[in-house]
Amino acid sequence: MIDAILKLSLRYRIFVVLGMLVFAAFSLWMLPSLTIDAFPDTTPVQVQINTYATGLAAEEVERQVTFPIEQEINGMPKLNQLRSLSKFGLSQVTVTFDDGTNIYFARQQVTERISNAVLPAGVVKPTLGPVATGLGEILHFMVQPASPETSLTDVRTFFDWVVKPGLRKVPGVAEINAWGGEKKQYQIRIDPDRLITYDISFEQVVDAIKSTNMNAGGSNIARGTETLIIQGIARTKTLDEIRNIVVGIKKDIPIQVSDVAVVMVGNDSRLGAISYMGKGESVMGLGFMLIGESSNTITHRLKDKYETIKASLPKDIKMDIAYDRTELVDKVIGTVRGNLFEGGLLVIAVLFIFLGNLRAGIVVATAIPFSMFFAFNGMMAFGIAGSLLSLGAIDFGMVVDSSVVLVEHLMRRMGEEGAEKRNRLELIYEAAMEVRMPTLFGELIIIIVYLPILTLEGVEGKLFRPMALTVVFALVGSLILSLTLIPALASLLLPKKMSHSEPIVVRLAVWIYKPILKLVLRFRIAAIMMVVGVSLVAVMMARSLGSEFIPKLSEGAIVINIFRPVGTSIQEAVRYNTKLEKMVLAAFPDEVKRVWSRLGSPEVATDPMGPEETDFFITLNPREKWTKAKTQEELIVLVDELMKPLIGQEYSFTQPIEQRVNEMI
Repeated sequence: MIDAILKLSLRYRIFVVLGMLVFAAFSLWMLPSLTIDAFPDTTPVQVQINTYATGLAAEEVERQVTFPIEQEINGMPKLNQLRSLSKFGLSQVTVTFDDGTNIYFARQQVTERISNAVLPAGVVKPTLGPVATGLGEILHFMVQPASPETSLTDVRTFFDWVVKPGLRKVPGVAEINAWGGEKKQYQIRIDPDRLITYDISFEQVVDAIKSTNMNAGGSNIARGTETLIIQGIARTKTLDEIRNIVVGIKKDIPIQVSDVAVVMVGNDSRLGAISYMGKGESVMGLGFMLIGESSNTITHRLKDKYETIKASLPKDIKMDIAYDRTELVDKVIGTVRGNLFEGGLLVIAVLFIFLGNLRAGIVVATAIPFSMFFAFNGMMAFGIAGSLLSLGAIDFGMVVDSSVVLVEHLMRRMGEEGAEKRNRLELIYEAAMEVRMPTLFGELIIIIVYLPILTLEGVEGKLFRPMALTVVFALVGSLILSLTLIPALASLLLPKKMSHSEPIVVRLAVWIYKPILKLVLRFRIAAIMMVVGVSLVAVMMARSLGSEFIPKLSEGAIVINIFRPVGTSIQEAVRYNTKLEKMVLAAFPDEVKRVWSRLGSPEVATDPMGPEETDFFITLNPREKWTKAKTQEELIVLVDELMKPLIGQEYSFTQPIEQRVNEMI
C-alpha cells in the first residue's frame, strides 16, 4: 500500500501539492471554530440539585431534604458518584455520571427522579444548576450605586430586571448568576398580640391573602356581534391594597390585614455579599458559559452585550468588569503561539544548517505547518480545546523527523555518480522506499508511547488525554506528509545534481565525535559503569524533586481563601473584607488593578459558602508596572506579611482557575 501511495504521489505531484494547499486553506478557514481556553476542563459529567429550605438547620436539611433526594437518585443509569452538602437553609446534591454521558440525558434523568421526592411543606421545589462546568465562570462584573441615594435594593432590582435578562439572551451563555445585594420583598409582619385580640388565626390571614391576591378566569359571553371575555381582576398592586384585604369579620366589622400586621417593603434573607475596591457593598454578576463552548468566543459575546447595556444605564447605576477570562486566555495563547513560531523558526534554521541546502530545508520545513493543520483538524473533530497543555505538547522535532530522514537520504542518492542521468521520479521513489520502513516504525513507536496516556480516565484522563491526542494527530499528519507532499515537493524543488559533500557543521560534529567514540570503544567497561553511575545519581536526585499534579500557571490574579470563626455575621465579614481591600490597595498601588471579595453563597448555589468563608480576589496590573515585587510569588509573600497582624482568621493563597480545578479534584 505504501508503494502505491508513493507512486501516485510522484505521478500526480502537481495535484498533490494543490490538494494540500486546498487542505491548508480549509484548515485556516475552520481554525476560528477551534475551542480555545487557558486550561483543559477536568469537570466530570455532573448535575447539581439545589434545594432551599428556609429556616431549617443543617441537621434537619440533611434528614428531611438531602436524604430523600439521594434516595430517589440512587440506582440511576450511568451513575458514577453521589455526594451532598447540607447547610443552614440549603441542600446541594451533586450527581456525577460516567464519562461520555450526554449532559442533557443526565439532566432529564435527574429531573424525573427528583419529582418523586417527598419534601416538607415550605421547602422550595428542587432546581438544577446551570448547564456549565467547574471552569464555566468566565466573567465577573459589578453593578454598583452611583450616588449615595441609591440603595443596594435598587441596584439588585435593576440587575434582576434589566441586566440579567439582557445577558442571558447571549448565545452560549448558560447562566447569569447574582451575588450580593438586597432582594426586594413585600413583607407582611403579623403581630401575634393583635391576632389574639381579634381572635384571628395565622392560617386565616395566610388563606385570605392567598385567595384575594389572584386573578380569576371566567367564560365568555356573546353581545351582539362581539364575544366578551370574562375575567376577575383581584391581584394586588400596591401596599394599601394588601393592607385592605379582609381576613375576618367580628360583630359585623371587617378585620383587615392592617389591623393585625404591618405591611412594608423589605428585603429577603441574605445568602451572601460582595464588597468592591474598598468602597463597600456591591452586586456581582457571574457569567457562565454552556458546556462545550469556547470561553474566548462566549466571553467576547458577553462583553459586547454588556457594553450595550452599560451604554443605557440610568444615572444612579454604574457597572464595571472585575474579572475577564479572555485576558488570561489571550495571554496564554499568545505565549503558546509565540513559542510555536519561535520553535518553528529554530527548527527551520537547524534544518538549513545541517542539510546544507536551502531548497532541501524548505521542503522539510513544510512538514511543520501542515502537521499543525492535521493536529488542529483532529482537535476540532474530537472536541479538544486548544490550551496550554494540548498546543504546548507539539514537538516540531518529532514532526519533521521522517521528512528529514527522507530528504537527507534523497540528497545522498542524488549526489551519487551518474544520478543526474537517471529518471528523477524513479530515483526519488527508490530513495523513499529504502528509508520508508525504518521511519514508519520510528513514528509508530512514538505513537505507541502515548497509548498508555490515552487509557487514563477521570480527572487524569481529562487533563492529559487531550495532550496525547494532539501529539498523535500531528504525528499521523507527519506520516501522511512524508508519503505524499514531501516526495512531491522534492521532485519539484530539489536540483537534478546535488553535492555529495557534508555540510561544515556535520563535518565539525564528526571531527569531535570520532575520537570520543574511539575512546569509548577502547574502554567499554569503564564507559558503561560511568553511565550507570550517572543514572543512579540522577535517580537519587530525582527523588528529592517536588511534584505537582497540574502545571503552575501564572493567571494574573490572586485568590485568598479566608476562613473566620463559624457564626460570623455577613455585616461583620463585609466590614472586615472592606478594611482588607483598602489595605491591599494602599500597600500595592502599582501591582494591584482591582480587588474585591465575595462571601456566602450566590443566588444559584454554584459555589455555596457560609458567611464565615470569603474568596478575596486580587487582579494584577501588567508586570512592567510593578515596583514592590518582581514575581507573583514575591507579591504573595508581601500580601501574606500584610495580613499576618489581622487576627481571627485563617487563609491560603491560590488563583481563580487553580482554585476551581483543586475543588473539582
